[in-house]
Order: sequence, then structure tokens, then C-alpha cells
Amino acid sequence: MAMTAENRNEIITKYQMHEGDRGSAKVQVALLTARINGLTGHFRAHKKDHHSRRGLLKMVGQRRRLLDYLRRNDLEGYRALIADLGLRH
Repeated sequence: MAMTAENRNEIITKYQMHEGDRGSAKVQVALLTARINGLTGHFRAHKKDHHSRRGLLKMVGQRRRLLDYLRRNDLEGYRALIADLGLRH
């Protein structure tokens, strides 16, 4: 399912650090997580869509790098974010 503008704005307002913040690491991680989770249904239906799978892997790598940055610079924010998004089990 594609992310609508309303869903995107909800995510941004939930994770932004101040008014007008649309690009902080937390917002980017939350948006990437929503896109990644949205693609799981697509891959259930289209198992052989390897071109889109490459894009998914690039998104996962980007999210990993952003999370590493957050862990280095804001450990408490990192822990709160992964708990809220349910990234670690």
C-alpha cells in the first residue's frame, strides 16, 4: 500500500523535534520504516519482483545508517525510537 500524504504528515508530526522539522534522523527513520512495512504485502503477492527488492534493501541500509547515527549522538532518543517503531525484538 502506498503512503498517502496524510499518513506521511501524521508520521512527521509524531516524530518531529520542533515545528517545521521534516528531515531529522528520527523523522527519516520513521518514514523509511513505514515504507519498508508497506512493501511487505507487495512482496507476498509478487515474489519474483527483484528490482523492487533491491530498492527495499537500499531503504533498509539507509535506515540502518540513520539508526547508527542516532545511537552515536542521542542514545536515549535511539532507544525510544526503536521501542516505539518496534524494530528490535
